[in-house]
Amino acid sequence: MREASVAAAARSFDVGAALDDGRWMGWQKLVVALVAFAIVLDGFDNQVLGFAVPLLLKEWSVSREMFAPVFALGFVGMVLGTIVGGALGDRVGRRPMLIASVLIFGVATGCTAWAGSLTALAAFRTIAGFGLGGAMPNAATLLAEFAPRRKRSLAVTLGIVCIPLGGVGGGMIAAYILPVFGWRALFAIGGILPLIVAAVLILALPESPRYLVTRPSRRDELVRLLARLGHEIGPDQYPVDPGSGQGERASIGSLFRSEFCRDTSALWIAFFACLLTTYVVFSWAPTLLSQSGFGLSLASLSVATFNVGGVVGALLAAVLTPRLGSRPIMMMTAAGGVLVAIIIALVPPGGDHRLQIALLAIEGAFINAVQTSLYALAAQVYPTRLRSTGVGSAAGFGRIGAIVSSIVGAAIIAGGWNFYFYCLAIGMAVTFVALAMIVRHTEPEKPAPALS
Repeated sequence: MREASVAAAARSFDVGAALDDGRWMGWQKLVVALVAFAIVLDGFDNQVLGFAVPLLLKEWSVSREMFAPVFALGFVGMVLGTIVGGALGDRVGRRPMLIASVLIFGVATGCTAWAGSLTALAAFRTIAGFGLGGAMPNAATLLAEFAPRRKRSLAVTLGIVCIPLGGVGGGMIAAYILPVFGWRALFAIGGILPLIVAAVLILALPESPRYLVTRPSRRDELVRLLARLGHEIGPDQYPVDPGSGQGERASIGSLFRSEFCRDTSALWIAFFACLLTTYVVFSWAPTLLSQSGFGLSLASLSVATFNVGGVVGALLAAVLTPRLGSRPIMMMTAAGGVLVAIIIALVPPGGDHRLQIALLAIEGAFINAVQTSLYALAAQVYPTRLRSTGVGSAAGFGRIGAIVSSIVGAAIIAGGWNFYFYCLAIGMAVTFVALAMIVRHTEPEKPAPALS
């Protein structure tokens, strides 16, 4: 029996170990780039309604409170899409679910350009939200599963950082398009670009090798993919991934087993509080800034500046996390988000606005550093078999925070400049506490042993 076990081990090929300890090759970087294209558009489409609202208020002669259910229904779609997309990603594959999600939010956003009422607008944003929600867990999982262990946090963050990068592009496009061509042109652009990217993904994006190893019927596809990644499997070898949790059915309940319960609960709270804070900015900051003396273009550019800071902050967090671990980096950036929000609350919105815009950029750096790192952390917490479900469920619960932001956003704005930014500080304080509760933080990389 022992000889048989040894022989079986000799014939197996550990796909997880090969990927974890292998080089980060050009093909894997190409996957990061392909997924990043999808996430850029996710970031743009996430924020497009917030950019358009100031113009819609005037054109349709409605109050800002009437947009609360429109935002809410869009976020309901995101919650459902994130949970369904994550679960289906573990069952039918990350690649098809990412492509389907991009197609859904692209078509729905493009159709929004023909909306003639708040009802139609809400319907299209709900469908778009479903696609936007389904894209993120599968994108994050693909990024995590193609990267070697030492580059995993960097790979996920490089992809997720494209959310604020999409916001930067959206803010710049909106600043030009809205005053000249109007809001319908902005939604048309937001619909056409995802369809182009979906076509590219269909042609070029491979399935995750860690997913394929759980599907014996797709062995030939896995062998070809591993060969492109520099790993050859002999004809008498069979691929395995001991860390994948094979034989375990992915479900929400499995995330709350004793070994995962604390981390799952804390992750859900952190996602909720951080995304609540983020979407209070994305959905309502343009309106707050417009009514505080910022012009329409300057309000859009100010939110773009928030996103520029977010890109810088997320990249710095991605570089520092492998060296210091995720716990100190994420907790310091959450604390920074609390402090800067309080400072902005104490700075009156008058004058030439340069100070407020600079502080918004710094706040964006702290908030988005936490948000993007949360996806990498969630991918770290769960094994392959549960990863897409785990990331999707945490992000889905976080999207409930986005729903809450749509309901309370108008009331927060009505409270004035100071109250608005104090609420951001409270959101990041809750995030800080939740991050402190998580056990499976990414550990600092150990230095390679010196050669004798």
